[in-house]
Amino acid sequence: MASAAEQLASNLNFSTFAKAEDLKKRLWFTLGALLVYRLGTYIPLPGLNPEAFAQAFQGQSGGILGLFNMFSGGAVERMAIFALGIMPYISASIIVQLMTSVVPSLEQLKKEGEQGRKVINQYTRYGTVLLGTMQAYGIAVGLESGSGLVVDPGWFFRISTVISLLGGTMFLMWLGEQITSRGIGNGISLIIFAGIVAHLPTALASTLELGRTGALSTPIILAIIVMVIGVIALIVFVERAQRRLLIQYPKRQVGNKMFQGDTSHLPLKLNTAGVIPAIFASSLLLLPATIAGFANTSNMPGWATTIVAALGHGQPLYMVLYGAMIAFFAFFYTAIVFNPKDTADNLKKHGGFILGIRPGERTAEYIDYVLTRVTVVGAIYLMFVCILPEVMIAQTGVPFYLGGTSLLIVVSVTLDTVAQIQGHLIAQQYEGLIKKSKLRGGKRGR
Repeated sequence: MASAAEQLASNLNFSTFAKAEDLKKRLWFTLGALLVYRLGTYIPLPGLNPEAFAQAFQGQSGGILGLFNMFSGGAVERMAIFALGIMPYISASIIVQLMTSVVPSLEQLKKEGEQGRKVINQYTRYGTVLLGTMQAYGIAVGLESGSGLVVDPGWFFRISTVISLLGGTMFLMWLGEQITSRGIGNGISLIIFAGIVAHLPTALASTLELGRTGALSTPIILAIIVMVIGVIALIVFVERAQRRLLIQYPKRQVGNKMFQGDTSHLPLKLNTAGVIPAIFASSLLLLPATIAGFANTSNMPGWATTIVAALGHGQPLYMVLYGAMIAFFAFFYTAIVFNPKDTADNLKKHGGFILGIRPGERTAEYIDYVLTRVTVVGAIYLMFVCILPEVMIAQTGVPFYLGGTSLLIVVSVTLDTVAQIQGHLIAQQYEGLIKKSKLRGGKRGR
């Protein structure tokens, strides 16, 4: 039998949406904030030669710069004030999460609830400033080393570049927090989502242009479309899949009344790590190609040239290392974000237990056993989703934006945003039902 929430969700219609004034305000705010972000990706850095930089970027678009350009919505290829994007904040968040598992004081802060989370978020902001400053200064020095990229090299250009890029990152961090609190969905994820989606029409047009010129045959284009649809369907299925552990709560007495024991579920997602393993693996594997692109390849030793060539897109060594890194980071990041011991302690504290499993250490071991098996399935899914498009890109030359990482981010963020919209609409219906019941009760009382 369908739950009450499912019954309400099945009855949602446009009239319900029209009455949800708060939801409409949140949607308009989100769209306006994303529009501001897209406008910022077209404001260039001061003191830069745009034409010379555009030519220099074309030779490096296949490396890590291409990945960062995808996440920044094209701001890197234009070297706009949002060129750093939100990546320093994501990196700082991951570093702080790692430290909470190692540093006892941070681990204690994590357990202190809302107040502890505020302190950890403040540390994350400090880390964002530090990482953003280092990356911005590195970009400024790198731009000065290029021939004709900077109009007037010197410390003034470096300082102005650091201020512009760091200011752009901090503004995006603030904008993402505003979207999360006053809009719909996770603000940071939506900013990355908007950057990728903005380039999907260009990627689709480039693919169709390859078909028109004869570089791609019609069967290959149809195969690419079928592959994209199949990957999207697989992502939707797996991202919603859960392994639920049945939790039993004992009977309890309140006053003179005895309440029956309740049952609930502990959901374990198949892909607990999300898109982080794919991003980390892509970044690490694209580093050699990027370094080789900036270096003088004629002076490189033979073994270095061989390694760089073997780590190119579509090469067997690249695929093997890509899959291995995705699997490693899937287990590594899952171990950071989910602690079976803390979960078992919380269950024991509230009187919950898994049938047939002793509370405490045995429960933690059982949860860890189930989580490990679930993560194996999630890692295989991530490897398949990310490697299959890479093979298609290597064989057909379709644009980089149709890769598995971009599809994974777009579909995951869409699912999360739609779920939040549905939650607001369901809450709107509940409020309407409560108001009607109060009115009917008042009329009966009269």
